[in-house]
Amino acid sequence: MDSRELLVDTMSELMWERGYADTSPRHVRERSGVGQGSMYHHFSTKRDLALAALERNIADLLPAASELDGPGDPMARIEAYLMRPRAALKGCKVGRMTQDPQVREDPVLLAPVARAFAEVHVSWVRVLREAVAAGQLRDDLDPEQLAHTLMAVLQGGYVLAIAQQDQGPFDDARAGALALLRAAKPNPKINRRK
Repeated sequence: MDSRELLVDTMSELMWERGYADTSPRHVRERSGVGQGSMYHHFSTKRDLALAALERNIADLLPAASELDGPGDPMARIEAYLMRPRAALKGCKVGRMTQDPQVREDPVLLAPVARAFAEVHVSWVRVLREAVAAGQLRDDLDPEQLAHTLMAVLQGGYVLAIAQQDQGPFDDARAGALALLRAAKPNPKINRRK
């Protein structure tokens, strides 16, 4: 791995662990073992390095979300995505950045975070529409609203797990979301009466 990639990987991990505000260039250099000259050769500012690290974290997030867009049964894809293993006590690499005041106040740093969540939202909406079309969810559900709800459940689950230092609240939140989705199946008896 070249020094640039090592710096980006290190900044990515440090931002996930500590946030942007609490990560200094010195922290990055110490952990990566890359010298100051090399660091400033590749990145003229901490912000430039942070942008590259954010893009890396987003690149880690989006392939997982693309599981929602894959082939096969829409509800099976939803369940697989909700229940896939996650390190809840570490939080979401991308969502964590919304809690950092320096990221929130910097439109350039916040833009990739907003873009990533917008892309995930599109995937959620698409798979929820497929589930409605397949008769797996009631057709009176709004996929746009439900997508925001499911994203909020996951992000909120991370917050609860971190606050309690216990994976359990995260697992409960996503299992609860899945139970609500299962309860939102069309009732065949009602449909027959129409």
